[in-house]
Amino acid sequence: MASVPSFPEGQVEALSKLLGECGSGSDISRVLSDRGLVESSGESTKWRRLYAVFLQSQRQHRCATHVLAFIQAFLTPARFVGRSEEFEGRRQELNSILAFSGLEYGKDGEFRAIAKARTLDEAEARARTIRAKFQGRRIHPEVLKYCRAELLQDNYFHAVFEAAKGLAQRIRVMSSMHGDGAALVDHAFAIERPLLAFNALQTETERSEHKGFASLLKGCFAAVRNPLAHEPKILWQGEDDAADYLSLISLLHRKLDDCVPTRRN
Repeated sequence: MASVPSFPEGQVEALSKLLGECGSGSDISRVLSDRGLVESSGESTKWRRLYAVFLQSQRQHRCATHVLAFIQAFLTPARFVGRSEEFEGRRQELNSILAFSGLEYGKDGEFRAIAKARTLDEAEARARTIRAKFQGRRIHPEVLKYCRAELLQDNYFHAVFEAAKGLAQRIRVMSSMHGDGAALVDHAFAIERPLLAFNALQTETERSEHKGFASLLKGCFAAVRNPLAHEPKILWQGEDDAADYLSLISLLHRKLDDCVPTRRN
């Protein structure tokens, strides 16, 4: 790959945050090692790890070539077999960031030069992603899996309803349990004998965090899904409500990303 000028720090941060949502910590470690990118920051958060590595690489090589090589390996289309919609969503969001440097990541996994975007509106218009509807908020792929069709039709009422149902379905799959709503959460995340744990549950702080996110899950079902099942669509507030609700559901999915099954499960 030809040498590419270094990205500004703000652009590196945006890329790091996007890529941090595209795979696990072990996936990131593997690709960094394969690309010869050394970690030395001591950061634990995925996007902060990438941010530190990318900045160090650019300082060392005085270009962004190694950053692009990581992206190309990490977002290779082969990793998304059976998940083409997720790949396309990530690719388009990536392109809205790269547009400011005159680059585009193609469906074939290759980078191409394009005219540089000069404004945020121009960059987002090129990307044409669902996420652009929600003021730059990144929506978790598990949310889009259940409500992409509704969002494409601007059907925000049913998009949020389907996304909330998808959240419950993911808990059922992860816990191998049936049930729904508060009863499902109470069983799967019981503090004494949980089937799923948000952390090691070794300290009072960890136990409090675990109970807090379990309560947030129950609150989501009680405050979002259950009212939508009985509320007339005419009372719905539209895109603003959808952006907030989908952000909440995305947060909960990100927490489930790091959730682990217990031995009992």
